[in-house]
Amino acid sequence: MECKVAIVKIHEYLDGELPREEKGALHEHILACPDCRTRFEQLEKTDAAAFLALEGSHASVSGYDAQASQALKNRIMSSLPKGKTKKRNRFVRMIYRYPGLTAAAVFLLVMFTSMFATWQQDSKLIVAGEDLQHVVINGNTVIVPEGVSLIGNLTVENGQLEVQGTVSGDVTVIDGSMVLASTGHIAGQSRTIDQALDWFWYRVISTFNGAATTH
Repeated sequence: MECKVAIVKIHEYLDGELPREEKGALHEHILACPDCRTRFEQLEKTDAAAFLALEGSHASVSGYDAQASQALKNRIMSSLPKGKTKKRNRFVRMIYRYPGLTAAAVFLLVMFTSMFATWQQDSKLIVAGEDLQHVVINGNTVIVPEGVSLIGNLTVENGQLEVQGTVSGDVTVIDGSMVLASTGHIAGQSRTIDQALDWFWYRVISTFNGAATTH
């Protein structure tokens, strides 16, 4: 049995999905291959740590000494042919097999949760742009007067935007509305964001673009 095949079989064994007739071959390979035996022990320790964490225990499996490791190996070797396996929690299995994907999913979940909470709470008018000296603000209404030409992008949050003049860049209105007068002109793209998911992706893209610009 090749090592790459054995690794797959080890995962199936730990998941309780390895057929009984294949356990003997896996047992022989693990006895003969130190690398696969070490991998098997690491997976068992990972399962034990995940189980303790899920059960709320503060015990640690990182402090194994040589004697404990040998005892673990003996227990594993003796249990393989018997066909009794412990099904791993599917959530734990996913974490171990796809650590990068899991970390990304957790990151997006945390970011979406925090940003969605912010999106719900924000109600203050925010105006951002590169050329705001000619912008008129009347209450929650932001006006680009007729005859005025703004350089760069313009972003308005929690308000109404009236474009009577010219904006040379992009215009973004978040949780508000936009009115483009007959005399108004937007050279770039214009968009209105009033859904949490759209707002989330806008924030993510803006964050990464800002990070790329600073570096």
